[in-house]
Amino acid sequence: HTECSRDVGERFRVARMKGTERPFTGEYWNVWDAGDYHCRCCGAPLFNADSKFDAGCGWPSFHSAAEPENVQEVEDFSHGMFRTEVVCQQCGAHLGHVFPDGPAPTGLRYCINSVSVKLDKK
Repeated sequence: HTECSRDVGERFRVARMKGTERPFTGEYWNVWDAGDYHCRCCGAPLFNADSKFDAGCGWPSFHSAAEPENVQEVEDFSHGMFRTEVVCQQCGAHLGHVFPDGPAPTGLRYCINSVSVKLDKK
């Protein structure tokens, strides 16, 4: 039960309190299975494994959203930086951030916390 409670606490800290999981520790940072990534809080479809790439940053990274209407971008001025936060449009869960240093075809890197998403393997 302790492991379960810790996972729930970490999910809440990241998804609802806009936290960040430590790099190279999340469930999906080094997973390459086919499938769709959904919001762990509400189940909305967000990313497809086809757009996942190894950014070397320790978090799951995608060059595009599978369902762009479900991924909302929000200006983030926290920690003395300017970044673009990405949240689930359906429930407001914090997913991570998007950066303009990704590969083709978009040039974007959606850097996503594993605890904010759930992989539905194909």
